[in-house]
Amino acid sequence: MSQNPNTEDTIDLKELFFSLIAQWKLIALCVILSLIAALLYLRVTPNTYSVDALVQVEDSTGVGTAALLGDLSEMVDQKSPAQAEIEILKSRLILGSVINHLNLDIRISSTEDSLRNRLLQRTNYQTEYLTQLVRFQDGAKSFDVRQFEIPAYYLDKNLLLKFQGQSFSLTDAATEQVVFQGVLNQPVQNISKSGQWKIAVFSRDQLQSTYNIQKLSLPTAVNALAANYSVAEKGKMTGILGLNYRGQDKQHITQVLNAILAAYSQQNIERRSAETAQTLKFLDEQLPELKKQLDDAERTFNQFRQQYNTVDVTKESELYLTQSIQLETQKAELQQKQAEMAAKYTAEHPAMREINAQLGVLNGKISELNGTLKRLPDLQRQYLQLYREVEVKQQLYTNLLNSYQQLRVAKAGEIGNVRIVDTAVEPVKPIEPKKLQILVLALFLGGFLGTLLALLRNMLRSGVKDASQIENELDLPVYAAVPHSPIQERSLKFLKKKKILPLLALKHNDDIAIESLRSMRTAIHFALSQAKNNIIMISGPAPEVGKSFVCSNLATIMAQNNKRVLIIDADLRRGYLHKYFHRDNQPGLAEYLNNQSTLEQVIRNTEIDNLQLLPRGKSPANPSELLSSAQFAELLQQLSLQYDHIIIDTPPVLAVTDGIIVSQHAGVNLVVARYVQTQMKELELTLNRFEQAGSKVNGFVLNDIQRAAGGYGYGYGYNYAYSYKAKEKD
Repeated sequence: MSQNPNTEDTIDLKELFFSLIAQWKLIALCVILSLIAALLYLRVTPNTYSVDALVQVEDSTGVGTAALLGDLSEMVDQKSPAQAEIEILKSRLILGSVINHLNLDIRISSTEDSLRNRLLQRTNYQTEYLTQLVRFQDGAKSFDVRQFEIPAYYLDKNLLLKFQGQSFSLTDAATEQVVFQGVLNQPVQNISKSGQWKIAVFSRDQLQSTYNIQKLSLPTAVNALAANYSVAEKGKMTGILGLNYRGQDKQHITQVLNAILAAYSQQNIERRSAETAQTLKFLDEQLPELKKQLDDAERTFNQFRQQYNTVDVTKESELYLTQSIQLETQKAELQQKQAEMAAKYTAEHPAMREINAQLGVLNGKISELNGTLKRLPDLQRQYLQLYREVEVKQQLYTNLLNSYQQLRVAKAGEIGNVRIVDTAVEPVKPIEPKKLQILVLALFLGGFLGTLLALLRNMLRSGVKDASQIENELDLPVYAAVPHSPIQERSLKFLKKKKILPLLALKHNDDIAIESLRSMRTAIHFALSQAKNNIIMISGPAPEVGKSFVCSNLATIMAQNNKRVLIIDADLRRGYLHKYFHRDNQPGLAEYLNNQSTLEQVIRNTEIDNLQLLPRGKSPANPSELLSSAQFAELLQQLSLQYDHIIIDTPPVLAVTDGIIVSQHAGVNLVVARYVQTQMKELELTLNRFEQAGSKVNGFVLNDIQRAAGGYGYGYGYNYAYSYKAKEKD
């Protein structure tokens, strides 16, 4: 036996394609399982909705600052506050107020809301958050939690709310201890070691179920809300902020996002009006004082005029008077602004420096003018001083009164520097799960996994896949390559229930597997011409390679060719050839060899002309001894003269020695190998067994070739009939 290994590193794409087609059931199974998994995922996964809103942030200076600073407000560097507003929208200032307003720190769920229950039945649980209560609906029943203040120790812990008649209790889920008991439909207070309890649960229904309830701490509630909440600026430096909130209840998420908008807008207005309110408070304190100073100045001036009557002031005095009044008025205004800005800015601020510089210039001019006024006559000087004091107080009071009125009007119409462009609108369609995409993805994933498994399965099949592999490595011909027969497979599934096997050559003699066996009949004809007798033994290395299928159909084909054929079931252990011909198993070969029946009793006719059957009979205790007896050898010699062909089906060679014993009496010995399942090592061991017994293996039969071979089995047997003939001539 020569070894001629012939390995190729190339991949046969055609063979690979047909191997996938042959395993279409595996691929289809993976696709179906993937779709089932996707459908189960869609069933247990609730719909997720998304709502959005738009906010415009305007870059403007506060009204109070503008009213007091005037042109100096332009000196303050104003930057786009979009990023700052984003952080405010995410802060506990806003989210915390929304949580307290809607009681979002209370979480209620049913203990029966598990993955298994969602998979088996549709759950109808809903939590409704209102300003005064939290309502939980369990189908047609519901209960309201109107107050739920618990000790800090139990914050963020799961408590079990159990109803019993008109009372309820709270149980710590971790320790299973009852921590609170109360009565329905009335507020209940209790003080324990852990702290104070204030709970009010109302319901009109008779509840007997148990529910999970949690009171979240503020950081936990804010983090839970922020997990589904996002704020981002639309574009770059646009001042347009986009808000988005996701959740499973579309009404609830719309309510929450609109509450965030309302809280944000309110705090923005309050923040901007706070500056105006602070300025008004300052003016409320200054105006009465200025009014008193003005009244005192007017009273003193009037007394002076009554005492000295009217005094004619010269042009020069009027000029000095006018300049003095203007300078004092400007100084008073700047001092007023300086006092206001000192509450906001440090002395190093550019606006403060500017005001201080202006005050310094005015003080210099006032000092210079006062020196000039001192040189005037005493009466005129007194007149000018008193008149100037009245005019300064009056103009300052009038200016502050005008600013006060402007700020009152501005505060009444304060709208803040943000504008709600789009409010949250209840969504129509969910954004998750994307059912169509998931199903399509599951379809492709199932196909991919099925293809991958089919390729791995094909790679792991290290058995015989090509008849040329047997010829090259074992140097023996392949008499036939029998392709897989779908008709045989369907018939086998149907008839196995009736404990009979289909005979393909009788019902479907045009099947492609039968055509390959006809080519095998021609090859055997040439082999028998040089054999010692007309006995054909067919065996195999292991069970389930198709020996009985080949024997029964080959015998039928030979009988249909007007040859007298006898088929012998020499598998005295598990032979089942009688099932192909619908005959009884007993008496058979075992009874004849044990001298329990005659030859005429054990040989049975079949429904096929020229074909007779010798079944195995009842399984004996010593099958190998019976087959190696002289009586069995004499039986074969006697039958060889009565029939044109005798076909013997034997047990697997590697399992028992029965086949080796029978091969010594046969003229042609054939070994059946099954496509992919039979290993080359098994065939080598089988040949060694025959060689050790002094028997010769004439050739092989490659059975059940799948379409993975790219149509290799179809008509392949014809080629081997002629190739074998050519070898015999050589």
